[in-house]
Amino acid sequence: MKLLKHPLEEKELVKLLKQKNQKGFELLYKNYSDVIYGIIIRMLKDKDEASDMLQEVFIKIWAKIEVYDAGKGRLYTWMANLTRNFVIDRIRSADYKNHNLKNFVRDDNVGSVDRQFSSNQNTDIIGLQGFVKKLKPTHQLLIQKIYFEGFTQVDLAEELDIPLGTLKTRVRAAIKELRKFYNENE
Repeated sequence: MKLLKHPLEEKELVKLLKQKNQKGFELLYKNYSDVIYGIIIRMLKDKDEASDMLQEVFIKIWAKIEVYDAGKGRLYTWMANLTRNFVIDRIRSADYKNHNLKNFVRDDNVGSVDRQFSSNQNTDIIGLQGFVKKLKPTHQLLIQKIYFEGFTQVDLAEELDIPLGTLKTRVRAAIKELRKFYNENE
């Protein structure tokens, strides 16, 4: 079987993964490792640590694929959230804080990351970037910061100097708008 970008429909890929099919995992890794790495490297400055975390994230995806529910969202969105939460949990862990806190990115310096790690090409393939670009600029910023740069809602509320409740309302509105664009294209 030749590995090409997205040779299977997402539904078929998920079915293979839930059956613990090795080819399914290979396809998943081939299709999504660059974009998942892009999420991780945006949250960390350390390439070695990001590479290690990438492997751990894919192990976690493999182990937790049974809980993925296509009715709640796309596979990529689920994996991106799992990745983001995994990295945030690791950063918050005492061991990581003691050794690597200086590498955590909490500002807008993510532009300095090499373009080779950009998730743009892969999110184009699955259509996510197109949907995000349709959002109004304030919603684009919120989605970018929270889902691609790893900000927590508390951190982002502080950075934008707005109440946490206001931020949560705006994020829900942005997600609702994204969902509308996605549903229009199904």
